[in-house]
Amino acid sequence: MRLVALGLMSGTSLDGVDAALIETDGEEISRRFEGLTLPYAPELRAALRALLERVSMGGGWADDPALEALTLRHVEAVQTLCGRYPELVVDVVGFHGQTLLHAPDRRITVQAGDALLLSRATGLPVVHDFRADDVAAGGQGAPLAPLYHAALLRGHPGPVGVLNLGGVANVTLIGSSGAVHACDTGPGNALLDDWVMRRTGRPYDENGALAAAGIVRDDLVERLLSDPFFALPPPKSLDRLTFARALDAVAGLSAADGAATLAAFTVEAVARTILPERPRCWFVCGGGRRNATLMDGLRARLGVAVEPVEAIGWDGDSLEAECFGFLAVRSLRGLPLSLPGTTGVSSPSTGGRLSCAGPVPPRWMQ
Repeated sequence: MRLVALGLMSGTSLDGVDAALIETDGEEISRRFEGLTLPYAPELRAALRALLERVSMGGGWADDPALEALTLRHVEAVQTLCGRYPELVVDVVGFHGQTLLHAPDRRITVQAGDALLLSRATGLPVVHDFRADDVAAGGQGAPLAPLYHAALLRGHPGPVGVLNLGGVANVTLIGSSGAVHACDTGPGNALLDDWVMRRTGRPYDENGALAAAGIVRDDLVERLLSDPFFALPPPKSLDRLTFARALDAVAGLSAADGAATLAAFTVEAVARTILPERPRCWFVCGGGRRNATLMDGLRARLGVAVEPVEAIGWDGDSLEAECFGFLAVRSLRGLPLSLPGTTGVSSPSTGGRLSCAGPVPPRWMQ
């Protein structure tokens, strides 16, 4: 049974919520539709950033008012996108929520947001809490996009890499045999965003212009890459704040030199990631694909074609949201969301929780 799923993603960049609609049976994608992004107000973004800091220090989150505001922004995204496609009957929402803490070594991963409120406000069933079962079973809980990438790339000759440059960077490798491997590679945009905000008051380095004007401190890049994380083979994953100390390492640099050094750190972390095969080409999604300094650095360092995912007809802004619509349908069907090669879980792992404020849609029973 093919269902229409609406996926929602609020990533580690904390810039807004992406929403997308797909039609899928959880294995093949029959249709994809134009998605949307609703940015967060600066006040909400600041509140979420403060909440991340508090949780990283051991504080609680359950009653924080920012989470209700976050959920209501997701409600707006659902209602706005459904309004654009009145002819579609949406069967399920895949709600990732906002990651507040990701520590798989301690069997902890927290994606916050009120799924029942989202279901009540939209009248739709909501699948959420996608990562917890994988982490509880010993997996990394991330990345979860690889099975969606593999479904989209079915029939495409490998080995090929899909690189997501979000707040944290992660890669999916579809091998020459079709085997799927994945891991986080290191920082994506989060450090750059935080640095640019700290030094210029702007939320990000538009088109990488600030980094392009700076000089890379190679000694600092090597110091940052000495972290034991980079010697680990995949699968492996990170929290948004894992490398927050990198901002202290570049604190004495100019704004441009700090941005250039952090951009080089992101690029070199990708280049040094240990993969079973070397991709013959890379396709890049996430906000980092719009950063010319990152993209040019990747092309120079990887030595093969590196293109935004739009080159193969994907929407890089909607891709992760589409993924969680896809995973919501897989969850309903009891299909795996992760594999040993993508998160390190011992066997293919299902996941997700269903919150439904109303009756189960009759199409599920067909």
